[in-house]
Amino acid sequence: MKAWIRGLGAAVVAGVMSTGLAVAAQALPGTGKTVNYAQGDSLGGNYVATQIIVKALQRLGYDVKLSTMNTTLFFQAAAQGDEDIATDVNFPQRLPGYRAVEKDAQIVGSGMIVGGGVNGYLIDRKTALAHNITSLDQLKDPKIAALFGGGDDDKAELISCDPGWSCGDVVDYQLGKFGLKDTVHAVRGKYEALMVNEVVRVKSGKPAFFYAWSPSWATNDLVPGKDVVWLPTPADALPPNVPSAGSALIHGVQGCAGGADPCRMAMASWNWGTVANRSFIAANPAVRALIEQVKFPVATWSHWESAISQDGGSAATITKLANEWMAANNGQFDQWVAAAAGAH
Repeated sequence: MKAWIRGLGAAVVAGVMSTGLAVAAQALPGTGKTVNYAQGDSLGGNYVATQIIVKALQRLGYDVKLSTMNTTLFFQAAAQGDEDIATDVNFPQRLPGYRAVEKDAQIVGSGMIVGGGVNGYLIDRKTALAHNITSLDQLKDPKIAALFGGGDDDKAELISCDPGWSCGDVVDYQLGKFGLKDTVHAVRGKYEALMVNEVVRVKSGKPAFFYAWSPSWATNDLVPGKDVVWLPTPADALPPNVPSAGSALIHGVQGCAGGADPCRMAMASWNWGTVANRSFIAANPAVRALIEQVKFPVATWSHWESAISQDGGSAATITKLANEWMAANNGQFDQWVAAAAGAH
């Protein structure tokens, strides 16, 4: 783990700037209390949201101790009472781990992304229009697959996820389920590095084929409907280790190939969810009330993801993004804090 990530917890607490909500000190629900707050080790816009929430908790009177850990460790720590809360748990992918600790931990709120996010397969729009490609199923055709060839066998080269990420398991399973393994080769490596190359390919007019999600820096740099299109899948299909949160048919997906609506994605919508220790959240209704209100539009998340990707996600950039959001949305932020302060 990079040194700046290890030190980010301290930077979050020290770096956020004070704003002035007139709530009497004696009325603050967090006075004399500490929140042990965990953020995941997968860097993105979730780190900016964490800073904003830390500032709101401080305005409510809480002392906040922020640590960085992977979600599996957080579940164990939350169940044991060593950590109180995390707001960047990826659902539904993390449901199996959560189910193992739900006796001692619980989900709070309905997710941080307004409307949730999507996952799926994309190709460059230029190639899609030139060859009338409107579905993933068409990659069974060796001639279509060869358009995205990256090796000597003329198979399409599909940029997939990091080894160990569940989205890569989804890709591998679906290629088999949809009969695509004879024509498509999934490449699993360091996703960010692989996707930098895909961005360059699309911007230079070359064919590209990759798995991605939105909101993310990738779909901010390569905009669905403008630079790339989502390829609908032929059916819902997930491996046993990846739970479903419903149908993969999603309405209103921007940039779905052929203008399909609904667009069948790789899986149902996902979201950054909040999980908290049950005893902690029961004793702190102000924290519950705060989390139940906090949501950010997809466009905001995409902006954060893009800004973070440009400099590798420095602590200074993350703090700057959080402060800019709070300055531009001061009324909304104050409303969240005021409503939380009055919760019982």
